[in-house]
Amino acid sequence: MRIAVVGGTGTFGRALAARLHDLGHEVTIGSRDAGRAQEQAAAIGVEGGANADVVAEAEYIVLATASGAAIDTARDLKDAIGTRPVLCVASDLRFTKEGVLPARSQGSVAEDVAALLDGPVASGYQALPASHLARPDLLDQDVLVCGDDPAAKDPALEIGSHLVTGHAIDCGPLANSRALEGMTAVLLHVNRRYRVVAGLRLTGLP
Repeated sequence: MRIAVVGGTGTFGRALAARLHDLGHEVTIGSRDAGRAQEQAAAIGVEGGANADVVAEAEYIVLATASGAAIDTARDLKDAIGTRPVLCVASDLRFTKEGVLPARSQGSVAEDVAALLDGPVASGYQALPASHLARPDLLDQDVLVCGDDPAAKDPALEIGSHLVTGHAIDCGPLANSRALEGMTAVLLHVNRRYRVVAGLRLTGLP
């Protein structure tokens, strides 16, 4: 599959792009700075370019920008993305003295992205730590994905099943991204409190 990772020069995007490449996908990473994207892409053996250029040639798009930039990036790339399916991995978080908190009382980044774009949007991978994703071994956890349209959700589940030792779990409609994004705050707080890199695994699955 031809996959564009928008925000592929960031820690998470670069690690995911390398994994996708290892799985045999045709991967391009995008950035607002085409030169930076090409430099980072060369280091992991994939192609790179400006965001609008890489999404125009992709079959599937991962929106892996910094969370605060996800909505603006989706808006800027709406015409270039067209009706292609998108996976949004962002979480809207607030960092305070008390800990990491969800920044929203309603809605989710993924729902806002879906409202802007013409194609289907799924949400997922929020619980996958970039530091572990960058390693060659599978992550010892499950991967959670939600969405309203199989065109966006099914590829995310299929890819996710090759990233973890656990399950790739369909977590329901896109509105459940509110819970997935909020869980990121919980995991980051746990990481800080216990000095670990925590993941998620659901019990009771076959």
